[in-house]
Amino acid sequence: MLLKRLFSAVLFLSFFSGAFAQSKTVNLLSIQQLNKRMSNPDTVYIVNFWATWCGPCVKELPNFDQLQTTYKKQPVKVLLVSMDFKSKLGEVKTFTKTRKLVSDVFLADKTNEQSFIDGIDKSWSGALPGTLVVNNKKHIRKFYEQEFTYNELNKLYQTNK
Repeated sequence: MLLKRLFSAVLFLSFFSGAFAQSKTVNLLSIQQLNKRMSNPDTVYIVNFWATWCGPCVKELPNFDQLQTTYKKQPVKVLLVSMDFKSKLGEVKTFTKTRKLVSDVFLADKTNEQSFIDGIDKSWSGALPGTLVVNNKKHIRKFYEQEFTYNELNKLYQTNK
């Protein structure tokens, strides 16, 4: 009887811990909040700007998750910032949950599209996908307006850490 109860408790806890691990919160993120989040000098930040409607963006998202998972014990933080409209927050949450993304996911809180884009990098045309690499300790802030494979992301991290 005790063994049966213990087994039931383990099943219950595994179910709920798995459910919690898969439910991802997606919060709005302003340019000021993003800059504050990227302020730790001991961490390399890789920020991907994407959208649910962007084919190349969706294709490369697993590469960012793989990078975050590979280096989870290293001082690197992958942030996925959706550039979808704020009215699409529910869709972004569903997309994130369906895709089981492991990286931190945000929805850009932009009162003015161009101001947000310029706040990331003045050379950014606004095309997606886009990726920002920040290493405050080495004074690195580089923006890339392109799609990345996992190997390219890994090299990007290795050269900027």
